[in-house]
Amino acid sequence: MALGGPGPDDAILARGLVKTYGRERALDGFDLRVPRGVVWGLLGPNGAGKTTAVRTLATLLALQEGEARVAGVDVRADPQGVRRRIGLSGQTAAVDEILGGRQNLVLFGRLGRLGRRDAAARADELLERFGLVEAAGKPVKKYSGGMRRRLDLAVTLLFRPEVLFLDEPTTGLDPRNRGEVWAAIRQLVADGTTVLLTTQYLDEADQLAAGISVMDHGRVIAEGRPDELKRRVGGDRLEVTVVDPADLDRARAAIARWADEAPQVDVDLKQVSAPVSDRVGAVSAVLAELGDSGIRIDDLALRRPTLDDVFLTLTGHSADTAAAESDPTDAREVVA
Repeated sequence: MALGGPGPDDAILARGLVKTYGRERALDGFDLRVPRGVVWGLLGPNGAGKTTAVRTLATLLALQEGEARVAGVDVRADPQGVRRRIGLSGQTAAVDEILGGRQNLVLFGRLGRLGRRDAAARADELLERFGLVEAAGKPVKKYSGGMRRRLDLAVTLLFRPEVLFLDEPTTGLDPRNRGEVWAAIRQLVADGTTVLLTTQYLDEADQLAAGISVMDHGRVIAEGRPDELKRRVGGDRLEVTVVDPADLDRARAAIARWADEAPQVDVDLKQVSAPVSDRVGAVSAVLAELGDSGIRIDDLALRRPTLDDVFLTLTGHSADTAAAESDPTDAREVVA
């Protein structure tokens, strides 16, 4: 990937990052460029190196080979300068469960050397932004999962980071709570924060990310906007489910005349599917031909490629294998 030199619009620039553990290469020539003011998704199967990449960029792991700049600051030459400009939220909320939401925010503010008055004011501002005012005095142990994640995001924003690293921020949350966190992330970007998001949920990246980098075996193997990546898989896919399995061959022949490649037949599902370029013409023509032939259908659908399709095509792994990453960085080496 030709990255060129650092520019004023780069929030993150990494070139040729290498991280090894014995013979294992967690990062193997990792390249990344993220513009300012967007959510950028970092996707990859289990063990691809996503968490290693985030921890290296956030200065929690020492940079072995390559170069990286975050918020315009050299990660190797000035790690403290990087830390002053970033926030990091891991897979679990790092807040005190006994204290209330406001107490947590004031505590973290004071630990970060904010004055008492400034810490209190900033806490109130963030509670309002994340919709936690009514729960401000309630012990965090009584918060829902979504509320905890929103509070954790608020903590990371106490010092107004230019770049925020979110490592699987909605893991384990139900759809409603995930939606709450999504809304909070969108607000962060609207306020000017750049977000690098690793996630095991492809729909999350599709909803939030302006661009996506797909990782496998420690390096980026593809990147682009979600719609660009989907186009790599192909066009729309026409799927026809027949009532009688005996009609599968005739249905396949009807679809084949409009398909971009040979249709696939799933006998168990009683389904024929194939990619089509002329989506409207294909649907109309296939419906008419099936009706004229007396073939009864149970369902007809036109499905657009998903990021799940992209993931499988590019990595050879389904998204189901991208559950919480078991990364070799855990507890081995953390920069003080």
